[in-house]
Amino acid sequence: MPAQNDALKDRLSRNREISVTVTGRRSGRTISNPVWFVLDQDKLYLLPVQGSDTQWYKNMLKNPAIRIETGGVEAEFQAVPVTDTTRVLSVVEKFRDKYGTGDVKKYYSKFDVAVVAQRR
Repeated sequence: MPAQNDALKDRLSRNREISVTVTGRRSGRTISNPVWFVLDQDKLYLLPVQGSDTQWYKNMLKNPAIRIETGGVEAEFQAVPVTDTTRVLSVVEKFRDKYGTGDVKKYYSKFDVAVVAQRR
């Protein structure tokens, strides 16, 4: 398992986008979406582009078991919603630092929630 963990961290450090797979809250089907992320120490942060209105976020609330894939490496995570305004704004700042204020402003329309993905 440590080798897979190292491979995942390596891929995360080299990529700007990951694929997040969730289970549809109504359909039960697996649904994958490309998303931006921030890896800060051992925490993986996700920021839904339309905040709490984002479909993958709504699906994740019903079933927090998600799969992350990047560069051919997959791993299972437990998604934990972040709704505290101060913590959400901290995640937004991490995204601005990584992707630039202009791109975050261009692609993200609502900053009411974030997600911390933890290894299962």
